Amino acid sequence: MFNDIGPLELITLVVLAVLVFGPDKLPKVIQDVMRTVRKIREFSESAKQDIRSELGPEFKDFEFEDLNPKTFIRKQLDNDELGLKEIRNGFDLKKEMAEVTDAVHSSDTPAQSSSGGRIDMTKKPEEPGDDNRPPFDADAT
Repeated sequence: MFNDIGPLELITLVVLAVLVFGPDKLPKVIQDVMRTVRKIREFSESAKQDIRSELGPEFKDFEFEDLNPKTFIRKQLDNDELGLKEIRNGFDLKKEMAEVTDAVHSSDTPAQSSSGGRIDMTKKPEEPGDDNRPPFDADAT
C-alpha cells in the first residue's frame, strides 16, 4: 500500500502528525485509524465471501484479482488450450528480420531461388541502352 514512500517522507509524515494531533492524542488517533482499516478489511472480505457463495459452485476458482484487465488477459494468453505458446515459440522475430535485411541489402543474388518463385522487389529494373528502345504500348498512351 505504501511501497513508494521513502524514509524522508515517512519522517515528515510522523513529524506532521505529532504537530497536528500533539503527542498526547497521537496514540489514540493511531488506534482509531487502525480500527477503521481493520473494519474496512473485514467488510471487504465478507463482501467477497457473500459474492462467492451467491455465484455458486461453478465459480469456485473465481478470484477478484482476475477482474483486473491486465491479469485477465495475461491469464488467458498463458492458457495452454489456445496453443498460443506454440505460435509464440514458432515465430522467431530475429530470424525474420535477418531474412528481410538480407533481401534488402543483397541486390546481386536473386530472391527467386531462396523464396520459392517470389519476385525480387529489391532488384532495380534494367535501364534500356541507347540502341534498345522500350516496347511501345498503344493502349497505355
